[in-house]
Amino acid sequence: MIALGADHAGYEYKEKIKELLKSMGIDFKDFGTNSSESTDYPDYAIKVAQSVGTGKAEYGILICGTGIGMSIVANKFKGIRASNVESVDGARFARAHNNANILAIGSRLTKWETVEEIVKVFLTTNFEGGRHERRVQKIHSLTNL
Repeated sequence: MIALGADHAGYEYKEKIKELLKSMGIDFKDFGTNSSESTDYPDYAIKVAQSVGTGKAEYGILICGTGIGMSIVANKFKGIRASNVESVDGARFARAHNNANILAIGSRLTKWETVEEIVKVFLTTNFEGGRHERRVQKIHSLTNL
């Protein structure tokens, strides 16, 4: 299951991503927002990060104007590796090398056609493990610095 969240700037892309996930046969839960009316991005990043962090969702997708704020909030949660991605290659490496479990996208920075490919690649790329596993484990040892 994929957890979805967006603020007002990401609402339109979130709705398109829902249609894409349906066409791919992937289940999702929409944590909002439900309109393009102004709202606060942390509210949605928190819900998605909690869902992924507790194992209720396998992955999360967050969309705001830049993806930056959403990724900052999500990365505050234990077990979350949120990547702000603007390219297909970025999506591939986020999964293959960093085992990212939340994809953050900027609707104001990335065209829909690219976002569509980013989502597909993110959800179909496997973590390579190996030398990357050691590095990912170090990320989660950085608590309480």
